[in-house]
Amino acid sequence: MELDERKLKILQAIIRTYLETGEPVGSRTISKYTDLNLSSATIRNEMSDLEELGYILQPHTSAGRIPSDKGYRLYVDTMLDAKDSEIQNLRDELEEKTGKIDDVLQKVARVLAANTNYATLVSGPRYQSKHVKFIQVTEVDEKNLLVVIVLDNNVVKNQMIRIDEPVEQETIVKLNFMLNTTLNGLDVLEMNLAVIQKLKEQFDSHTRVIDSILEIIGKTLIDEDDLEIYTSGATNILKYPELSDKAKAAQILDAFEEKRIFHNWLGLPEKGRTDESHDIQVYIGDETNMDSMKDCSMVTATYRVQEGVYGKIGIVGPKRMDYDKVVGTLNSLMSQLDDIFKDKN
Repeated sequence: MELDERKLKILQAIIRTYLETGEPVGSRTISKYTDLNLSSATIRNEMSDLEELGYILQPHTSAGRIPSDKGYRLYVDTMLDAKDSEIQNLRDELEEKTGKIDDVLQKVARVLAANTNYATLVSGPRYQSKHVKFIQVTEVDEKNLLVVIVLDNNVVKNQMIRIDEPVEQETIVKLNFMLNTTLNGLDVLEMNLAVIQKLKEQFDSHTRVIDSILEIIGKTLIDEDDLEIYTSGATNILKYPELSDKAKAAQILDAFEEKRIFHNWLGLPEKGRTDESHDIQVYIGDETNMDSMKDCSMVTATYRVQEGVYGKIGIVGPKRMDYDKVVGTLNSLMSQLDDIFKDKN
């Protein structure tokens, strides 16, 4: 007999809960974790049907239910089909929405949270090394200069500089020429002392202006304020008893709300470590270097949009998370993303 959608969802909830706790599962527990909005009495009736059909067992009178081998088999087969379908649907959506990367990445976060039953984070793609494309210095008035910087990823930054005395227009023209011929195509590591000294020698009477411009350029090249992080499934954390304590849960949920504290975890990969391995890293407990995550583990992986443009995906759960499943899921998803981005480049 093929199970209807309600019975299948209840069976899945029983198995997922049993895998998490190792304890027989009652109807009241299931009513909290499913999206069916059914009463405990209705769920009890459905569980009785599942027991008669051989999908669950009652180890002893008045106890909750546990999955049977038949139940596990249906669960595994259904989950594998659903996982393949979700990954394929994600691929289809990625191919359709290449112009809406934020929608796609949020979808990735939701799919992973649903598949793993943990919390997930996805960072937007960033350049591993940003370079200067164009610099323009313009006089606003006698006391202020406007500096506009365009990077090779077409990010534009601008900032005002306060000056002590007016700068002649001829000097500004020369300054723009020298800045662009000297710094064009360089990243922050390539702006060494020789390059800086060359600029200062050309504009000996305006070294403070040069220092201010170089400081703005440096901050622009390493600026992480624009890093977008998409999250999903934060409340999944509450399903694990060791993390559901009020104080612990509040800290973890606050971390997901704040997001910025994940910047170090979701930082760019080291060069040469991503194309084949996806740079999968596992942080356990204190290895996270965050008090709010000391009872958690996090697994991160790197996706590659094109050469030099990367993003990170992270999955957060208890220390007893199913590492094999998490790593396998990430590898599968990373391969799909690699193929899609390869086709688009």
